[in-house]
Amino acid sequence: MNVVADDALSMAPVKVSRRAARRIAHLIEESSGSAAFRVTVEGGGCSGFQYRFDLVDSVDGDDVVVRRDGAVVVVDSVSLPYMLGAEIDLTDDLMGEALQVNNPLATASCGCGTSFAI
Repeated sequence: MNVVADDALSMAPVKVSRRAARRIAHLIEESSGSAAFRVTVEGGGCSGFQYRFDLVDSVDGDDVVVRRDGAVVVVDSVSLPYMLGAEIDLTDDLMGEALQVNNPLATASCGCGTSFAI
């Protein structure tokens, strides 16, 4: 398990914005028994890959763990190569509040912003 804490965030393979961290920490706190917020890349969606967000009870040994402002975000070793350099952020617009992955590796994305291509 590779753990990146607040003091080393600039070196994290996946970053979490302060706004996203606060929202994720709140989600974890509200759910009983959840230990972390997992981000997974799966095949599918209209552009080839899509992100999946889950609250999970445990962290696996091969996960990258990013801790920031009370949030615990984990990315598994299979998803990590598709997310290197990405930032998880919180957007707030007319459609509402949503977590979004800003991924520099993505070469295309769909109109709804939930799937991407590399």
